[in-house]
Amino acid sequence: MQQLIVFATVGLVAGWVAWSWGRPGWVVAAGGALLLFGYALVLGLEFFAVAHVNRRDPAPRATIRTLMNAWWREVLVAPRVFSWRQPFRWRGLPDNDAGTLAGQPAVVFVHGFVCNRGFWLPWMRTLRSRGLPYTSVNLEPVFGSIDDYIPLIDDAVRRAHALTGVAPVLVCHSMGGLAVRAWRVATPDADTLARHIVTIGSPHHGTWLAQFSHVPNGRQMRQNGPWLRALRQSEAQRWPTDAYAPFTCWYSSADNIVFPASTATLPGADNRFVHGQPHVAMAFADEVMEGTLSLPAFQGRLSL
Repeated sequence: MQQLIVFATVGLVAGWVAWSWGRPGWVVAAGGALLLFGYALVLGLEFFAVAHVNRRDPAPRATIRTLMNAWWREVLVAPRVFSWRQPFRWRGLPDNDAGTLAGQPAVVFVHGFVCNRGFWLPWMRTLRSRGLPYTSVNLEPVFGSIDDYIPLIDDAVRRAHALTGVAPVLVCHSMGGLAVRAWRVATPDADTLARHIVTIGSPHHGTWLAQFSHVPNGRQMRQNGPWLRALRQSEAQRWPTDAYAPFTCWYSSADNIVFPASTATLPGADNRFVHGQPHVAMAFADEVMEGTLSLPAFQGRLSL
């Protein structure tokens, strides 16, 4: 799908240039720029909504300047993720040659909505340079129920466990955090299979934007929606106390997809606020990457 979008965009730009050739240069350039960078306008609308919705959230509010800087970071990172890594490089750095180290926890990467394992390529390069193995998933069907992803996550977790002989650390972005929570509830031995769970911008309590989605997994991320209520009830029944003690949750008041900001936190978890980071770029911020790899789950096993 993302390959098709890239090729269609290139075709539209070429078609526009051919059709408008002979008109004033600024007309040709403006039309081409709109086709190539129109996504920046959509991002701008998202950040406008962030500024409005986060006014009543307890997280530290982002200033207009902070939101503008976050918008620009997201404008720069989006093409690298959605027009290159995911459509064309997702097979790169495969799990099966990431290496194995007995007694050292592997990482299980779980991506978010409309993404694939290519999202994690910068993380994979970092882990390879430090001798840390990993496994990953492609969550399919893309627009299916989050519950459909449970077997895929279970397979990746057990593969990671087999690589090293110890429970892995799960690192999740956005919807991936909800998918891992669903896996944890559905898996009897989840507490022994997962050493720690890290979520980055995950809509644990839903997100304001999900009200506009009509696909199954999008609807499941609606604030106080039936799927999220059922998930919380199942977690409360299985873990009456300290249900989220194994979690570290990164969140930001400049997140343009998951907001209000505090929706990305969990009660009793290690909730870590990141200043000024938008949704996609947050996953690659040094503070988040190094902070994750410095967690006690890795101490004594990973040389930083």
